[in-house]
Amino acid sequence: MLVQWYLRAANSLGLISLLRFQIGKKLSSAPLGKAFSKHLKHPVWYRRVASDLMVFDQIFIEREYRCIDELRDLRLIIDCGANVGYSSAYFLSRFPNAFVIAVEPDPDNFKMLSRNLQPYEGRYIALQKAVWSEPTTLSFDVGTMGEGQDWARQVSQQKSADSAIDAIDIESLVAMTKFDRISLLKVDIEGSEEEIFAHKYETWLDRTDNFVIEIHGDDRAAIVETAIAGRGFAISTCGELTVGVGKHR
Repeated sequence: MLVQWYLRAANSLGLISLLRFQIGKKLSSAPLGKAFSKHLKHPVWYRRVASDLMVFDQIFIEREYRCIDELRDLRLIIDCGANVGYSSAYFLSRFPNAFVIAVEPDPDNFKMLSRNLQPYEGRYIALQKAVWSEPTTLSFDVGTMGEGQDWARQVSQQKSADSAIDAIDIESLVAMTKFDRISLLKVDIEGSEEEIFAHKYETWLDRTDNFVIEIHGDDRAAIVETAIAGRGFAISTCGELTVGVGKHR
C-alpha cells in the first residue's frame, strides 16, 4: 500500500514536489508547512495538527477532481465548502480564465483559505459563510460528520449565539459577479446539500452548466436526484463525487 501511494503521489505531484512535501512533513516542526504540486500554479499551506494533509491527499494525490479536468471555457466557479482553499486553488490553476467564489464557514479553515488563495488575487472572492437555501443565520453543530475532522463541521438552523454563522444562497453568490451562468458548481457541505437542492433551487440550477457534488447519504441523494432530473445533465460518478455535465459545457 505504501509503495502504491508513493507511485500515485509521484505521478500526481511530480517527483520534485513529492520530495519537497515529504521532507517538509518529516523534518520541520513548524506549525505550518508548504506543499507543492504540478497541478498548482502556487504552493499551498497546511496545518500539521489539522486534517489539511488528508484533504491535500484527496485533491492532489488521489486527484479527486480529475473528472472535470476536460471541461473547457469555464468562467464562474462556485466552490461551496471550500475548506482551506485546496479545491479553489486547483480550479484556479487548472482553468486560467475562471473566476472562483470560495465559500467556507469555519473561521480557522477560512484563515488558511485566505492565505492559500492570496497568490490568485483578482480572480476570486472568499466568503466566510455557510451555503443555504436563503440568506439567514445558522449555527455550527457541536458534533461533526465523519470522524470529527475539522473538514466535516456541519451547520444547522438551531440558533446559538456562541457559534452563529451567516449563510448565503447560491443566487446571491451569482449576483455578486458579472456572470449570468455558473460554469461549475462544486458542493461539499457535509449534508447541507439537502437544504439547497430541496428549496428555491430552480433559478440558479437552470443557469448551472456543470456540477460536482459529494452527497452524504441516500436520503440526500434522492433529493439531489429529484432536483436535477430532466435538466439535461449527463450524470456520472467519480470516486465519492456525483458529476453532472450539461449541454452548455
